[in-house]
Amino acid sequence: MGEKKCPHCGEWSKWTTDINDKCEHCGQALGGRDLAYKEQRDRDTKANEEQWIFYIKESDSDFVKGMKKIGNFFYTVYMAIITFLAWVIAALPG
Repeated sequence: MGEKKCPHCGEWSKWTTDINDKCEHCGQALGGRDLAYKEQRDRDTKANEEQWIFYIKESDSDFVKGMKKIGNFFYTVYMAIITFLAWVIAALPG
């Protein structure tokens, strides 16, 4: 446990290296830009997952969910084969 200077009020507060810790004086998050960056990255990651063709939504029917699971399986197998072939090509020269 240490201390961190609050980016909002400039006072020192106890900090447990958690990005969500709050300032003891003003109540604002001690994370500052790091917290904003993490929140933006989480939003982008969620948006990318939802744009994936085989993303399973709650509103999908059982048939669509099953087809998306099969699609994910075959995509994983396909990527494994491509990765193995790339490894073989890279290993051949020596």
